[in-house]
Amino acid sequence: MSTTMTSHERFARMFAHREADRVPIIDDPWGATIERWQREGMPEGVSFVDFFDLDRLGNIGVDNGPRWPTETVEETDDYITVKTAWGAVLRNWKHIASTPEFLDFTIVDRDSWARAKARMTPDRDRVDWAGLAKAYPVWRKEGAWVQAGGWFGFDVTHSWMVGTERVLMAMVDDPEWLVEMWSHQLETNLALLDQV
Repeated sequence: MSTTMTSHERFARMFAHREADRVPIIDDPWGATIERWQREGMPEGVSFVDFFDLDRLGNIGVDNGPRWPTETVEETDDYITVKTAWGAVLRNWKHIASTPEFLDFTIVDRDSWARAKARMTPDRDRVDWAGLAKAYPVWRKEGAWVQAGGWFGFDVTHSWMVGTERVLMAMVDDPEWLVEMWSHQLETNLALLDQV
């Protein structure tokens, strides 16, 4: 097969278990990785997707979180500490690629979860309709593979919502609470994607 395919064609063939011109290749590097690649010769202002000839993706995302007010708690030359819309307080390095250090959480028990759950509704303003209207025709023209994201489950809950230790203890002491959180995250996400 000598014809170069678009990313959409390549992914479609992969999912159909058919031969393509090559295996789809994607990446989602941290900002510090982009900075390093630029120090090592990747020109600024050039997309890493273009530079490395990776596949193009169009990502449809929705906001299924509790939308707590966000704030910067502390900022230095080296790191920033923020409170997220998911209620987590986290510290992250500015110029070093690293997993954030999660320091505190708003959701710590069933009562605080009930307050968060009430805020997690599939309202139409949780989709960036203007951004999608602008991006979708570009994705189609560029032959991008368009995918929808699901933001739910263990990783979201232990990192962004209640903390790892609390999730692990709940697996033993209150697994129904975890199932309720995961189910609500998923159901809200799916309801929003159904709107899209």
